[in-house]
Amino acid sequence: MTRFEHAVAEIDVTSALAVVDEALASGADPIALLTEVIGAAQRAVGDRWQRGEWSVAEEHAATAVATAATETITREVRRGPVTRGRVVVACAEREWHALPAMIIDCALRSDGWDTTLLGASTPALRLNQYLQDLGPDALAVSCSMLGSIPTARRFVEASTAAGIPILVGGPAFGSDDLRARTLGATGWAADATGAITAMRELPAVVQPAQPLADGPVEEQAALELNHGELVATLTSRWPRPDRAGSPELDPALAKDAVELILHALWAALLTADPRAITETAWWIRALLEHRDAPVALVATLHQEVAGAIRDYPLAATLLDDSWPSAERL
Repeated sequence: MTRFEHAVAEIDVTSALAVVDEALASGADPIALLTEVIGAAQRAVGDRWQRGEWSVAEEHAATAVATAATETITREVRRGPVTRGRVVVACAEREWHALPAMIIDCALRSDGWDTTLLGASTPALRLNQYLQDLGPDALAVSCSMLGSIPTARRFVEASTAAGIPILVGGPAFGSDDLRARTLGATGWAADATGAITAMRELPAVVQPAQPLADGPVEEQAALELNHGELVATLTSRWPRPDRAGSPELDPALAKDAVELILHALWAALLTADPRAITETAWWIRALLEHRDAPVALVATLHQEVAGAIRDYPLAATLLDDSWPSAERL
């Protein structure tokens, strides 16, 4: 564990900032600090939560340490001159993980861009006003959670309708540019370093994004409209432990799992990428395994969700085709 990771694990802001200050004073590359130090520590934080080692409160406290460190680096890079155009950096609506957007904002500013960071969960209507008021050369959007994919599409529509290129990234977009391209984004980046390269290569002006296919859009909208009812139905039926003495799953965790798979269906419908479902199923499996819950609950979750969405034929087909087989799980 590095000094910075230790400071984050101990929720020690003073020590974390000391590590960053020392590195900057010695001439360390700000981008390397963002990706190899802060980013690595944040991934470790997420892993600890998934393994059940940390509570949500501990995860949030650790993220606050990483946020303070990112702010320190940002103050340093903002001392440099602006040599490029203006970029607005935002999180898609319903995306509350602001740190990744902060890291991208800092990275782009270090490359000379004049950046404006809007923060977490920017409403699409408000984004329209920001684009009109600021007149940026580009928009960069961070999206960590699959449930934010529909609003990311609205950002794509708003930005490209104004002729402004849009760069997207974050775990919700997956490991390649398929989801980004399907949603109509101008560019995609896997990380801060990639964002710098991709931003330099964006065109000056773009055409409005093409409409998505009607069927998937209509089903996703219907699933979103009925989301609360579906969650209530599914959490009343799942989980049901398969054997006596099985640990009882925290109801809040069960609700999170249900919401995750429903959000994965949204993303798969809109991006034509069924990997969102497969990856989510495996993530839920790991979540259950680390809490000593029966892995068979993954299969029963599939069964319950399949029954609940039987009136959504496209989503139901995606679910059945993409869910890992019982033998693989």
